[in-house]
Amino acid sequence: MHGLPTAEPAELGLSPERTQRIVQALQRDVDRGRLPGAAVLIARHGRVVLDAAVGRLDPARDAPMGTDAIFRIYSMTKPIVSVAAMMLVEQGRLQLSDPVGQYVPGFMNQRVAVPGPHGVVLVPATRPATVQDLLRHTAGLTYEFTGNGHVNALYSQAGLVSRDQTNAELCERLAALPLAHQPGTAWAYSRATDVLGRVIEVITGQTLAEHLRETVLLPLGMHETAFHVPPAQHHRIAEAFEHDPDGGVQMPMHDPREVPKLEMGGGGLMSTAHDYARFLQCLLNGGELDGQRLLSPHTLAFMTADHLGTSVPHADNPLLPPGHGFGLGFAVRTAPGEASVPGSLGTYHWSGIGGTHFFVDPSLGLFAIFMAQAPNQRIHYRGVMRGLVYGAVLA
Repeated sequence: MHGLPTAEPAELGLSPERTQRIVQALQRDVDRGRLPGAAVLIARHGRVVLDAAVGRLDPARDAPMGTDAIFRIYSMTKPIVSVAAMMLVEQGRLQLSDPVGQYVPGFMNQRVAVPGPHGVVLVPATRPATVQDLLRHTAGLTYEFTGNGHVNALYSQAGLVSRDQTNAELCERLAALPLAHQPGTAWAYSRATDVLGRVIEVITGQTLAEHLRETVLLPLGMHETAFHVPPAQHHRIAEAFEHDPDGGVQMPMHDPREVPKLEMGGGGLMSTAHDYARFLQCLLNGGELDGQRLLSPHTLAFMTADHLGTSVPHADNPLLPPGHGFGLGFAVRTAPGEASVPGSLGTYHWSGIGGTHFFVDPSLGLFAIFMAQAPNQRIHYRGVMRGLVYGAVLA
């Protein structure tokens, strides 16, 4: 269970009918075969007002989706790892201005791939990437699936997706590849948080799993968030459709039952809506939950401020809609309008490629979590949920 206090929606300014409409809308999509199943949790002012599940846990069998279902959360791992890194900053063991190469030597003398009239030329990086660059995705790294450029292709060929390598080995492979951009000059969603996970390992002398468990997960009571699912809980793993109902290329999803060597800071965790709710409530509380303080409110405000400003271009990136910037681990709302989804100034959010997402609205004291394994529908449900949740808040 999430272990948070509960309330009726009307007690906290939400319409009971409109809150139920969220469940009804998801159930409609389950009934018409568009969504295998989903769990949704909404909390306001520290109390949970909706904790519901619809559909089936696994389209291949009859078990109903439960509110305790375990999901591959992919990039929703990033905010957890980012918080762990900022805890090291608060302890004086890490500075955001530190060059990444201080911890992962291969990153010390990187080269940047620059397309030219006679092909790609490699030029030296004008400055080293820093830990802040890792946190805000301006380190010059990329992902193999975010474009079809020269560096994306090199990533695809380099075996970066193998879960049979350590974080140290992954970072060696990454450091040997050229950068896609000069550090600090462009926002590019990337494997930066995987590298951040390795930085944490080097500083602490622990594996990333050990460090997250000791410093973030156990203190917050997140007992079911880990890089694999133990055998006794395999029956609670949520699965996607074998073939996406909307067509398109089916995204292969990793097997949570395997114990991977790779503890990927950018996308390796499994979790539940209940566990993730405890993490978000800690953030909304200014870094503390049930007497366990991870961060100061000032550090958290710094993390959820925009770190791109006008100096780092990001207008053409579909992952950062208009009216948004990026902080240290989260997308951040910088304008009340412009974006195609509702949200207050200062709202921060992120999502996972497997179909999960969350947003936190500090000005309304509100957060919402959507968990599904529906990779090809992930963008659709991010927008749908925003409209449904803000439509339910009347005060």
